[in-house]
Amino acid sequence: MSSTWHILGAGSLGSLWACRLARAGKAVRLILRDGQRLQAYQQVGGLTLVEQDQPRHYAIPAETAQARGPIHRLLLACKAYDAAPAIASVAPRLVEGAEVLLLQNGLGSQDEVADLVPRARCIFTSSTEGAFRDGEWQVRFAGHGYNWLGDPGNPALPAWFDDLQQAGIPAEWSLDILTRLWRKLALNCAINPLTVLHDCQNGGLLGHLDEVEALCAELARLLRQCGQPEAAHELDAEVQRVILATAANYSSMYQDVRAGRRTEVHYLLGHACRAAGRHGLQLPRLERLLQRLVDSLRVRGLPCD
Repeated sequence: MSSTWHILGAGSLGSLWACRLARAGKAVRLILRDGQRLQAYQQVGGLTLVEQDQPRHYAIPAETAQARGPIHRLLLACKAYDAAPAIASVAPRLVEGAEVLLLQNGLGSQDEVADLVPRARCIFTSSTEGAFRDGEWQVRFAGHGYNWLGDPGNPALPAWFDDLQQAGIPAEWSLDILTRLWRKLALNCAINPLTVLHDCQNGGLLGHLDEVEALCAELARLLRQCGQPEAAHELDAEVQRVILATAANYSSMYQDVRAGRRTEVHYLLGHACRAAGRHGLQLPRLERLLQRLVDSLRVRGLPCD
């Protein structure tokens, strides 16, 4: 099997992974959206990673999805709403048994991808690392975090897993990756929409703790109903710890809205409400929060799905 890391999605986390893998001497190839993006990338000659205010340039080769050649390992690092069309663009190039790492927020997009590439092994990833684009083809490492990877259908550790340690990517193979993804979904649902609606940093939610606690109670009910009691354990306490620890930060959803970008509401709060509906759960605060958020997005002229 080829040792090349193909990376589809040259945003913040995709670029961060690409630069660290290249720095460790791993074979990396970026897959860009179209010929115009490829030409723009080739003009600058690679990606730049800024760590502790020190920039370093990496001349990582790139191609478009339509390029020829098989793909054995793919890091899918696009937004959740782009995951299905992105994987469809390269599906013909995936070899039998190809491994696809899914680095999306929320839940739902993973199943959409898996349905499109039934011959591939899909590996779910939950990341708390921080990075942001600091200009075109430049990414700034914003905060140390961790990455959990796992395959709900196959507990075997992938042969390439040591690549991550060698590249300085903090990672752990998790046998309960779905629990981690559900827990992160609940954290995001309790924090991100409220920061948009109250127009505040995460710490601003300290003035709305009654609302936060009520949402956490409904989210914990949902998690238990979905067979995730561990994800529900002391959820409210962890949400408040995250708010305090990230008080000066703006949530990713807040940043998307302020920048006029599409949010991942469909795979976060939307997924939670759809799951509640499937289980016949009445979660009025969660449903009302989703409606308030959708109304706010519509007023701003942003997509609601």
